[in-house]
Amino acid sequence: MKRIRHLIEYAFARLGLAIIDALSYERARAMGIRLADAWFSVDKRRRKTSINNILKTGIVSTAQDAERIALESFRHFACVMIESLKSRELLDEQACGNEIKFDFPNEFKAALADPGQGIILASGHLGSWEAAAQLISRSKPVVGITRDLNNPYTNRLMQKRKPSGDFRLTPKHSADTSRFLETLKKGEILGFMIDQHARDRGMMIDFFGLPAATHTAIALLHLVTGAPIYFGHCKRGAARAFELKVTGPIVRKASGNRTEDIKSILEDLNRLLESAIRNNPEQYLWAHRRWR
Repeated sequence: MKRIRHLIEYAFARLGLAIIDALSYERARAMGIRLADAWFSVDKRRRKTSINNILKTGIVSTAQDAERIALESFRHFACVMIESLKSRELLDEQACGNEIKFDFPNEFKAALADPGQGIILASGHLGSWEAAAQLISRSKPVVGITRDLNNPYTNRLMQKRKPSGDFRLTPKHSADTSRFLETLKKGEILGFMIDQHARDRGMMIDFFGLPAATHTAIALLHLVTGAPIYFGHCKRGAARAFELKVTGPIVRKASGNRTEDIKSILEDLNRLLESAIRNNPEQYLWAHRRWR
C-alpha cells in the first residue's frame, strides 16, 4: 500500500511540475498563492499549529492577527516553492536587474573573495532561502544541508530539479560527517537551517523565550575549524525583488568549557533569527512544530 501511495503522489508531482513548467513565473506564483489559500482552509492541524506558534512568540497578542500572519505565511511558503522550481527564470541576472539588493558586512565580502576561506552560514525558514543560496553561490560555492523526502520516487524527481553548478545539496542524515569539514577546507560555504527541531540530538536553547531543541553541529564546526559563522536571510519584496542581508561574523575561541561555548553560539544565532522574524513575521514558516 505504501508503494501505491508513493506512486500516486509521484504522478501528481509530475503533473504539477508539468503545469508549473508551462506557466510563466508570475502565473505560477499566482497559482501557488491560490493553492496556499485552499491549503490553509483545509489543513486545520497546520493552521492551528501556525496560529499557536505565532501567539507563543508574543509578536501579536490577538488570535485574529495571528491568523492573518499565518495565512500570509502559507502564501509565502508557496512562493518559496515556486521560486525554487522556477529559479532559472526568476534569478536570471538580466531579468532581475537592480531588483536584488545585497547588505553584506565588509568581513563577509572579504571572505567571499578569498578562495581559501570556508564560511559557515546560518539561516532559518525565513524569507526566500532557496533564492539566497543561489544568489550567494555566484560568488562562492554553497553546500546546503537537506533531508530526503519520504517518498523515494518524488525525492529523485525533485533532486533532478535542484539547481546545479555552485549550489548543491548534501544529505542531513549520513554517517559521513567528514564532508562538512571537507566543504570548509575547500573554501566553500556550508549552509545550516538553525530552526529545525533537533529531537534528543540537540541542546535546549530559548527561542522567543521558550526552550527549543537546537542542533549543535554548527557551533561544533566553528569551534573545531575556526571558520567564521555568519547569519543571513533573504527578504522578498515585489515578485522579482529580493534583499539579501548578512550579519556577523560570530567568532568564539574555545574557553575550555565546550558545552558553554556551544550554548553561547547557539543563543547568539537564535537572537539574530528572532530579530529577523519580528521584522518579517509573514515570511516565516510558522507551520513547523519548533517547540515540542
